[in-house]
Amino acid sequence: MRSGDNSELGLERFQSPGRGRGLRALRHFAVGELLFSCPAYTCVLTVNERGNHCECCFARKEGLSKCGRCKQAFYCNVDCQKQDWPMHKLECSAMCAFGQNWNPSETVRLTARILAKQKTHPERTDSEKLLSVKEFESHLDKLDNEKKELIQNDISALHHFYSKHMDYPDNEALVVLFAQVNCNGFTIEDEELSHLGSAIFPDVALMNHSCCPNVIVTYKGIVAEVRAVQEIEPADEIFTSYIDLLYPTEDRNDRLRDSYFFTCDCGECITKEKDKDKLEIRKLNEPPSAEAVRDMIKYARNVIEEFRRAKHYKSPSELLEVCERSLDKMGCVFEESNVYMLHMMYQAMGVCLYMQDWEGALRYGQKIIKPYSKHYPLYSLNVASMWLKLGRLYMGLENRAAGVKALTKAIAIMEIAHGKDHPYVIEIKKELEAH
Repeated sequence: MRSGDNSELGLERFQSPGRGRGLRALRHFAVGELLFSCPAYTCVLTVNERGNHCECCFARKEGLSKCGRCKQAFYCNVDCQKQDWPMHKLECSAMCAFGQNWNPSETVRLTARILAKQKTHPERTDSEKLLSVKEFESHLDKLDNEKKELIQNDISALHHFYSKHMDYPDNEALVVLFAQVNCNGFTIEDEELSHLGSAIFPDVALMNHSCCPNVIVTYKGIVAEVRAVQEIEPADEIFTSYIDLLYPTEDRNDRLRDSYFFTCDCGECITKEKDKDKLEIRKLNEPPSAEAVRDMIKYARNVIEEFRRAKHYKSPSELLEVCERSLDKMGCVFEESNVYMLHMMYQAMGVCLYMQDWEGALRYGQKIIKPYSKHYPLYSLNVASMWLKLGRLYMGLENRAAGVKALTKAIAIMEIAHGKDHPYVIEIKKELEAH
């Protein structure tokens, strides 16, 4: 296949006005149709999922075999172990030598694998039919000092943990590579949106962003799949979403500028149509002043950031207290359907699940699901995973009727987003039959 031309797939790379490179359709794609799939150029399983998933193919199963040397990497079988060895050998002896002190970030681990892959596979791979890793945008000229410093820390960690097996390019080339990974890396998540690992999918990275995306990216093991969530006509540009679409326009664009260095000009960002509902204020006899609302939005953004940091050092019960306290305070001004309320409810639900407080998790989930369905696009992984969590909670708490209803809602979205034959969809259908 010629690079840059996937015409037999009905897609082509093109110059998108005002956006640089992009991907567009050469034919019609129906809702739920697979546009293309892309195997990972390279990937890394997150440390917390070791033992639950195969390091090589990310399969989730019982009875995985562990690496005889480091005893920390787990595999389906000898084939997976052999296939993964060129990547695992970068870490195996180092994990033994460093012991508890082996702690490179996932970005560093992924970048080490890219360097190793570039050495063993200098030619173009099956993941790069439309865009090669070497062509990734780095946005080097837009990095502020703080971002440059973080990259230098990553480079130090790369040298510290990987020196034995690596031939490094010079510092300048490493800065570019880390900047490219920061802008073009993907996180792989499971059906409940739990983090499984990080990966590079070059052809998927070609797609530009919109807050009204016409495709959705899901994962089958370590293969990314791109399916239509709106009807796509010939000559339409293919848009995915780079970010969580729950939040209002200003927050979304802050996030896009900070991580990807652009401002979105999609229909949703221009009309801000959903912002009023997303920032819904309580109907009180004395409506809060514009200043009180502004102050509360500022408080909400701060508390979200505070909670994100607190996750690393506070106990679950302390975290729950932060959620409840902030919900009480915001609830004086915001409706429960306000996205800042929903954000903290979602965090609280996560803590309850971690603490195995199933009733507590269910209470939060029941409040979240209706506004989620309103704020997110029609086919949303966030909505599907919330229905799935609710369904599993209901089933576990012996409320079969509600469980069936919730799992059926999850399946309806996932059959479009993941495809009817996806292992997750098949697994959830089995859960329905088992009850």
